[in-house]
Amino acid sequence: MIFRVLDPTHEKRSPGVEAAPRPTSLAGQTVGFISNGKEGTKGFFTELERMLREQLGVAQVVYRTKSNYSAPADPAIVDEIRRWQAVITGVGD
Repeated sequence: MIFRVLDPTHEKRSPGVEAAPRPTSLAGQTVGFISNGKEGTKGFFTELERMLREQLGVAQVVYRTKSNYSAPADPAIVDEIRRWQAVITGVGD
């Protein structure tokens, strides 16, 4: 019997794409939450916001919901991300 393992990852990487630098602290910063719009994200994000504010001193939390749960974030949300110091995405299944 032969088992074949398929790797679903794309073998090409976009040139020049680097991850954004991680902030050294979130105190006084803005964190954005991007939801897929499903019910399960509300409770999770609410508790996570409380923890970020109390334990890490986050000043502002911005909530955004994608217009289609299975698609990438809308261009307007992607543009807004530039003003946030950290982003958290969630799937509410």
